[in-house]
Amino acid sequence: MATVKDFSIEEKLIAVLSLQKIDSKIDEIKTLKGELPMEVKDLEDEIAGLQTRIGNINADIDNINGFIAQRTEAKKEAIALAKKYEKQQDNVKNNREFEALTKEMEMQELEAKLCDKHIKDANFELKERMVQRNQTEEKVSVVEDTLKAKKKELEKIIVETEKEEKTLNVQSVEAQAKVDERLLLAYNRIRGSYSNGLAVVPIHRDSCGGCFNVIPPQRQSEIRQHKKIIVCEHCGRILVDNELDEHVKVKK
Repeated sequence: MATVKDFSIEEKLIAVLSLQKIDSKIDEIKTLKGELPMEVKDLEDEIAGLQTRIGNINADIDNINGFIAQRTEAKKEAIALAKKYEKQQDNVKNNREFEALTKEMEMQELEAKLCDKHIKDANFELKERMVQRNQTEEKVSVVEDTLKAKKKELEKIIVETEKEEKTLNVQSVEAQAKVDERLLLAYNRIRGSYSNGLAVVPIHRDSCGGCFNVIPPQRQSEIRQHKKIIVCEHCGRILVDNELDEHVKVKK
């Protein structure tokens, strides 16, 4: 049984052309899926980021509530001390003690007012955080709805193409095994250089089927003879004639 190395040039061209047609079918399925997998991943990442933001906002809310509780307790203590000093004024023996207690009372009254200001500011900040949390939760809901729709769309396409894609992937592996090693390396290199994945192209209207530059008649004649592997002088793609291109089909 002949090995890949023993293949004629024509057989090598048929092998690499067959691989190209299989891989192009796989590319078509990926194009059909489009950007959906990436969009789904981006939406999932966005939701994770929003959830983290909600967690941070909740932590801020807890801290603010803790601060309000602490300032409220401090206000109670200040008021209690002010009343205590006021009561002590009834038992003072001289003006010096009375003035000292009056000063302490004023300090505690100022402390109570300062606590009020802190509580007011904290409540304002608390409302802002609550609004931010509500807005973020609403955003999460919107993004989750979008994600659900995108996943449903992607799942539908996957169900419709999964069997065909699996079959083609198996065929691609089998086809690669039939391609000359050096030719396969060149094929993969060329294929990776172009977004459409075309490394092997036929001649269309006397032009390269990849870059559409004109192929001279003498060059076209050499391509039809299948005596050597010829690449486009402009784009580097492997060239085949229309007859060979039409002869090679992808199994269904």
